[in-house]
Amino acid sequence: MTSSPSAGPVPDPAPPSGCPAAVPLSGPGFHTDPQALYRSMRREHGPVVPVELPGGFPAWLVIGYREVHRVTSDPELFPRDVGLWNQWPHVPDDWPLLPMVGRPLPSVYFSAGEEHRRHLRMLVPALEAVDPFEVRGHGEQLADRLIDAFCARGTADLVADFCEPLPVLVLARLIGFPDGEGADIARVLKDLADGGPEARSAHQRFAGHMARLVAAKRADPGDDVTSRMLAFPEEFTDEEYTLDLMAVTAAGHLTTADWIGNSVRLMLTEDDFADSMARGRRSVADAMNEVLWEDGPTQILAGRWPVRDTRLGERRIKAGDLLLLGLGAANTDPVIRAGAPGGAPSGRGGGGAHLAFSHGEYRCPFPAQEIAETIARTGIEVLLDRLPDLELGVPEDALVRRPSAFLRGTTALPVRFTPVPPTGDPS
Repeated sequence: MTSSPSAGPVPDPAPPSGCPAAVPLSGPGFHTDPQALYRSMRREHGPVVPVELPGGFPAWLVIGYREVHRVTSDPELFPRDVGLWNQWPHVPDDWPLLPMVGRPLPSVYFSAGEEHRRHLRMLVPALEAVDPFEVRGHGEQLADRLIDAFCARGTADLVADFCEPLPVLVLARLIGFPDGEGADIARVLKDLADGGPEARSAHQRFAGHMARLVAAKRADPGDDVTSRMLAFPEEFTDEEYTLDLMAVTAAGHLTTADWIGNSVRLMLTEDDFADSMARGRRSVADAMNEVLWEDGPTQILAGRWPVRDTRLGERRIKAGDLLLLGLGAANTDPVIRAGAPGGAPSGRGGGGAHLAFSHGEYRCPFPAQEIAETIARTGIEVLLDRLPDLELGVPEDALVRRPSAFLRGTTALPVRFTPVPPTGDPS
């Protein structure tokens, strides 16, 4: 059991006060048709839903667009300070959702307030300096390399063969790893994402890679994200550099992989969309934007913890209650789809006010979003250019979604196509 990182008495585990029966945050509904589940939640509970996490831990799932916007716009009342959670005395060290919720750590992802802003001051300029043409160049080279490995077969599992390895291979180059280490980092992150028996050792290997990179770039700086972080004038410890690099790589890996996979799935399974692309009326960018609205990689994001008792969506929220941001649900909130005043642009896939990257002070930094978008769009464009007759290799209903309420991706995406020769480019 862990001890509470914050002072003061902590209540025993119990459902959030004043709420009806909590909805289990697990089950096939999240994997098959989460939007139907969100609609049911809205009817029964409104925009703020009492939920129960595995292990019996209570939380609130915020599924209203306005309510998510309010929480993410007020970091003083709703900080991303995991140390405030009022359930810490009851959380076992092996709780399976601990990687999602996190622990208080000196990193950009698990810090709050001024400490969080200090990390952003160092990290954001290092990401902003990444040349988008360099990202596209790396994306093209590495996409071709991955496609070369299966293009002569006429079949592939795009998730394992393409969508998952591409983002981490590009990110490894950008932060300063030689290509020889990129493949192992991709394996490490896959073991972490799978959450199986290898996850603990994978996390240690991941940290080891980053610690060695920090030491190498301190001795021999280059034109890369890590070297720019080390050159920042404020003082950081090696642990902080290591944790921030782990956060950037891990956060950009699976979300970008699922963005690619979900976009390709859309283009292969929706006849109207495929026909519109063939006629030049829709583009890869359109597919990617629609996915962010309708099928975003991050469905639920942890978390926010109010510093005092408050009200949200007619619910009484206690200090230290865990708020989960229902980004996927908020993007389909009927209030904004109807174009109500104060909401986001209405219509499917319309506008750029989706919450797929969250919102406010703790949202995904804008340069990181641009890097992810460039990697995803480049990869899809190269894939469609190399394999123009790509089609799904199994019935659509045979595709299996990732078994998670938090993440939205496909575990495998079997495809077939006319075999083509590899490019033969070793770069």
